[in-house]
Amino acid sequence: MEAMGRARVVIEDGRVVEVGEPLIDYCPLFKKYRGIDKLDEKSIRENIEFRIRDFGMCTSSRSMFMDDFLSFGVSELLCLAVGEGFLDAAVIASDGAGTCVIDDPRMIQGLGGRISGIVSVEVVPEVVDKIGAERTLAGEIDQVRGVDLAHSLGFKRLGVTLTDGDDAAELRRRHGDDVMLFAVHTTGVDEDCALKLFQNCDIVTGCASLHIRNLAKDMALLQGGDKVPVYASSEAGKELMDMKLRQLGKKPSIKDSEDVPRPLI
Repeated sequence: MEAMGRARVVIEDGRVVEVGEPLIDYCPLFKKYRGIDKLDEKSIRENIEFRIRDFGMCTSSRSMFMDDFLSFGVSELLCLAVGEGFLDAAVIASDGAGTCVIDDPRMIQGLGGRISGIVSVEVVPEVVDKIGAERTLAGEIDQVRGVDLAHSLGFKRLGVTLTDGDDAAELRRRHGDDVMLFAVHTTGVDEDCALKLFQNCDIVTGCASLHIRNLAKDMALLQGGDKVPVYASSEAGKELMDMKLRQLGKKPSIKDSEDVPRPLI
């Protein structure tokens, strides 16, 4: 996976076997929740090992259900949308499985709330069994095919997490408003990808992306959070974010905090 500043992290058989250099060295969310002042090989390894111990990430003892972790993250928005019937199901990527179709809000949060950008997966049969083999593209990260799988299961209105602007454009072209697209893991995307994400997605996360944050000044309809903001990039996205703000009793953010990821790239 790409984790904590997009460092390359490889986990095999429940053990961290490789940690690369991060592209950024500070994230306010990891400072707030884990007290991490600097993202480096040591802090990243320790955090990934903590996740493995705490909820069994990438292992057969993987915890599948969780309540909200962040106040305003994508998995929390998906939980609300599916729980309130705004969406039928979510197409997400899960460690130990691959692309999967989930219609249980607490499983959406359990699988998506505390993971990083998954590049490839080692299939853990126990995880696939808990999700349901019929709901999983085991060993594959392919959100476009994941939507096809969800439709074959009878789900119509879908939330889809993705990182690629071309995938977003393809899903929007093929499925129109039947999909709600959530752009995640945007740190380091180029300007062309950032523009495609804003043009085709409903929700876009700011992460440590300079291009996403710059485009948001003109293209975002609503912002939630100020350190690592989440943007509504369509009317449907704005409606969902308004629902979440009302649930939290919060108002939209007007501008970014000074405490943001460093550097923005």
